[in-house]
Amino acid sequence: MSTAASRETMAAIEEFLARSPADRLRGLRVTLRPLTADDQDEYISLVRASEDLLRPWVSLPDTPQDFRRYLERFDHSTAQALKVCLNDGGAMAGTISINNIVRGRFQCGTLAYAAFAPGAGQGYMSEGLGLTVRYAFEQLRLHRLEANIQPGNHASRKLVERQGFRLEGYASGLLFIEGAWRDHERWALNTPTPEKAHPSLPPY
Repeated sequence: MSTAASRETMAAIEEFLARSPADRLRGLRVTLRPLTADDQDEYISLVRASEDLLRPWVSLPDTPQDFRRYLERFDHSTAQALKVCLNDGGAMAGTISINNIVRGRFQCGTLAYAAFAPGAGQGYMSEGLGLTVRYAFEQLRLHRLEANIQPGNHASRKLVERQGFRLEGYASGLLFIEGAWRDHERWALNTPTPEKAHPSLPPY
């Protein structure tokens, strides 16, 4: 990414982070907010309480040290960590990250998400993922989102299907999760190039 494009991306993210809660990405029941160091205790508590739900689909940090290392991965330019919060009370229903953001001719990011047990099965993550898709396409001005899902994770598959993702293929041993290389289905969603394309997109 060029220096100018990087500055514009960071400015957009800083604007997003600085908005008042009422102006952030808000749905009928949930609001999307950035995951920060202040969320450490709640996050770790929810991960530990959700162990049976999360395994073997995803491995999340469950100690303060691991959480701090996890947050360091998100530079707001190539990766962002978000949380799905209930409008009623503000509790965290789950997390969604946009990873591997590549600009230039690709304009793509990869989604990762997890619901926490207290709010699972109530549609909160579906609404949160819809907000994330809108944010990725309208504010980050990405053209494509990808999601890699283990074949047996039917709840995750239904989640992306509701947002219009299509199955593009199958990747053997794609990701190392819970001590093993796991096979994944590869899902994706494209949007037409926005009227105001990201500055890193070549003109032709």
